[in-house]
Amino acid sequence: MSRGRGPRRLRRLERTAALAASVTALALTAGGCVVVHGEREVLPSATRAEAATALAQFTAAYNKADKAYDSSLDAGHVTGAFGAIDAARLKAGHINSPGGNTAHAPLKLTDPKFTIPKKAGWPRWFLADAKANKGGGARWLLVFTRHALTEKWQVAYLTLVAPEEVPKFREDEDGWAEAVPAGAAGLAAAPGGLSRGYATYLKDGGDTFAAGVHTSGWRALRAKNAVRPGLATQYIDEPLTGGDYAPLALRTADGGALVFFATHHYQKQTAASGASVPTPNKGVRALTRGEIKQSLTMEFVSSEVALDPATGTGAGAGAGGKKVSVVGRVQGMTSAQGG
Repeated sequence: MSRGRGPRRLRRLERTAALAASVTALALTAGGCVVVHGEREVLPSATRAEAATALAQFTAAYNKADKAYDSSLDAGHVTGAFGAIDAARLKAGHINSPGGNTAHAPLKLTDPKFTIPKKAGWPRWFLADAKANKGGGARWLLVFTRHALTEKWQVAYLTLVAPEEVPKFREDEDGWAEAVPAGAAGLAAAPGGLSRGYATYLKDGGDTFAAGVHTSGWRALRAKNAVRPGLATQYIDEPLTGGDYAPLALRTADGGALVFFATHHYQKQTAASGASVPTPNKGVRALTRGEIKQSLTMEFVSSEVALDPATGTGAGAGAGGKKVSVVGRVQGMTSAQGG
């Protein structure tokens, strides 16, 4: 008898444990606290409620930091290209106005639209597209990212784009978007190569990028400014792809991609012998190390967004005669050196 009761007791314990595990899983699901392996599970990067909360929290922190000219007040909500630009802006503002921003006007973001990709692996990220009370009617595109469930959502990219340039995105039956891998084929250029391609284009030209204010127009402006009487200007452009500067892309409804990427730029002004570099504005001076005599080297971070058309060939940059259109760019000086 004792041998018979042993197996039955074991089976009862197993059933009890299984029931307890089921109840625990149900409770976790109901509470929205299911723990999954983010590197394997294909899931929406965020719920729409989480995205709306992240946008509201960013806006509140951004306004506090802007009013006080204190980067510590929004440091937990920004990263990557936008984080570098924002921190330098606030640093310069604090140096020139230690008491805070007397011209502060709160940023208001309305009519937000959230495009949330369903994906595996980290980082998780999503796009917020909103109307703002600043920026002359442009839509503000903010890319939020995080690397773990315990992290805050942070804005890595911010660009301003004309409303008609914001594309429609491919979505599944539940409304979740599709993230495009960095090495994706079938596009005019692989998203992961756009930062390097853009830096090369600015120096040498080429046929990857369509003509526009941020491409051929910027090259023409730089060529015009390169040589002035008594002043020479040199430019160095570099890709910026590590960590939170990595490009992020969403599949558009037409099969192409909207790609966010960053670049790094240097601009050196050198005055002729006996002359001096034009006096920079107080924002530049606040971020400048050393005395400005005959040269001034300024360092910039630039955040771009581009429409990368589908080619159907996978043949790489410029395939099928289609070109990448840079539809938005936000650039900020992060430091300078006098000489």
